[in-house]
Amino acid sequence: MSNIRVIIADDVEILRRGLEAVLAQDGSIEVVGTASDGKQAAELAERLSPDVAIMDMRMPGYDGEYGIRCIKERCPAVRVLVLTTFDDSATVRRAVESGADGYILKEMDNERIINSIKTVSGGMNVYCANIFGSVKSAAAEPAADESAEALTDRERELLKLIAGGCDNKTIAAKLYLAEGTVRNNISRLLEKLSLKDRTQLAVYAVKNRLV
Repeated sequence: MSNIRVIIADDVEILRRGLEAVLAQDGSIEVVGTASDGKQAAELAERLSPDVAIMDMRMPGYDGEYGIRCIKERCPAVRVLVLTTFDDSATVRRAVESGADGYILKEMDNERIINSIKTVSGGMNVYCANIFGSVKSAAAEPAADESAEALTDRERELLKLIAGGCDNKTIAAKLYLAEGTVRNNISRLLEKLSLKDRTQLAVYAVKNRLV
C-alpha cells in the first residue's frame, strides 16, 4: 500500500519542521513539500499532486482561504485539511466555504492529527467537536434552499449521517444497506443537489437545518 503523500502550509518555519518530524514517525505518511503561504501551497499541489494538503488559515500575503480555493480549482482530487489555532466561526466559515475537507486545531495531540490526515485521505471529512459547532453556527443564518423540500426521508437521513462525519460503512450499517448502495445514493444526491463532494453535502445539511 502506497504512502499518503502530504504537503504542509504554515508561515512559521519551526511549526512546519515540527509537524514534518511528527509525521515522519508514521511509516504510512510522506511529507513531499512545505510552503509558507497559500500561494506556495497551491503551486506545490499542482506540481506534486499530493494526497493531502495541510493548511494553516492565517498566513501573511496569501492566506489559507486563498490556498484552499486555488487547490480545489486546480487540483480537485487533493484533499485539504486545515490545521490552525483559530476556531472562531468566521474563520471556520471561510475554510469550509472554500472547500476544506477537514478542520482541526494545533492543540490536538500528535496521534489525533495523524489519524485525521489518514481519515481525510480516505475520503471522509474531519471536524473536531467544537469546530463542527462553529460550522453549524456559521451556517445557520442563510434561509433554507428550496431544493431541501424535494428531499426524500431517506435522503434527509443520509445527509444527517454525512454531516455527522459517518463513513460509508457506518452509514450502511445504520441504514441497513450495502456499501455499494450507499455510494450510489450519495452520487445521486450530489447530482440532485448540484454539489461536488461530501463536504458540500455536510454544509448543505447544516444550512438547511437537517442536523
